[in-house]
Amino acid sequence: MRLAAHNSLSRLLLVHWRYFGIVLGILFGLMLVGFLVFPGRSALVARGPMNTGHEELACQECHSAVQGTAAQQLSANVYYWLGLRESTIGFGSRDVDNDACTDCHQRPDDRHPVSRFLEPRFADQRKHLAAHMCVTCHTEHFGLRVTLQTTGYCVHCHQDTVLEDDPVSPSHEELVRRQAWNTCLQCHDFHGNHIRTTPVSLDEAVSESRIRNYFEGGPSPYGEEKYMESYRTRGEGRQ
Repeated sequence: MRLAAHNSLSRLLLVHWRYFGIVLGILFGLMLVGFLVFPGRSALVARGPMNTGHEELACQECHSAVQGTAAQQLSANVYYWLGLRESTIGFGSRDVDNDACTDCHQRPDDRHPVSRFLEPRFADQRKHLAAHMCVTCHTEHFGLRVTLQTTGYCVHCHQDTVLEDDPVSPSHEELVRRQAWNTCLQCHDFHGNHIRTTPVSLDEAVSESRIRNYFEGGPSPYGEEKYMESYRTRGEGRQ
């Protein structure tokens, strides 16, 4: 009798747990669907705040979808980790590369284009500062404009700088001798996109504190007028 009652109770509990599991699964499914259609979901899954100037960008404008099903993507990446495939394909969305950046920020007259840093003569410099990759200085989701911490990175390429009839005071040679690399950006806009007159005296240059504030998202110390604005999408102007 007791055994029969115990078996009946067990079956009853099992039925209840099955129904509970079904209800829980339905609720979880509804929550997942709601999350996927929620307009602000991108802010919930982002690694951090968008960088200065990118606040209005949608995720898919930089993160293109990886081809194939989730199972195919997982399989391809496992093969890569096992050494059976030459490259990874990402999962869900591709990692953002230079092409994604230059879609909006292509500037033909850039003073420091990616192509220059890829020249063989700069191989050693690339080991110290991967300047051929946009994300070295502009890593996204930190809420900044420039994420590179130092302002003295010019040291990696310009240690032999000597100019004939150097108009600058103090001279470039003197600044190099003093290892005053933090002064470079006080006179020179790295990409050369701001329309301005380069100072000929360090006394006329912008302060390092303004440079750092600019890195953190503050106003440009080089002025607001530019040779070329960025493009949110190709052919559509965007400030």
